[in-house]
Amino acid sequence: MDEEVFNMSIRKFLKQVGVTSQRAIETAVRDGKVKGDTLHVRMTLTAEGADLDHVVEGEIKLG
Repeated sequence: MDEEVFNMSIRKFLKQVGVTSQRAIETAVRDGKVKGDTLHVRMTLTAEGADLDHVVEGEIKLG
């Protein structure tokens, strides 16, 4: 395995996840789909062919 190629590929994927997720959250908030002052979020990462099930939970303050 080439560590540099692997690392760059992971970074590219995570950047895509971050950008598209931010857009989806912003759209939901702007469209009035979020009630209250806090958005409770959960991101689940799985991978085909790998025993990977990683969950990150958090809160996004709106006001």
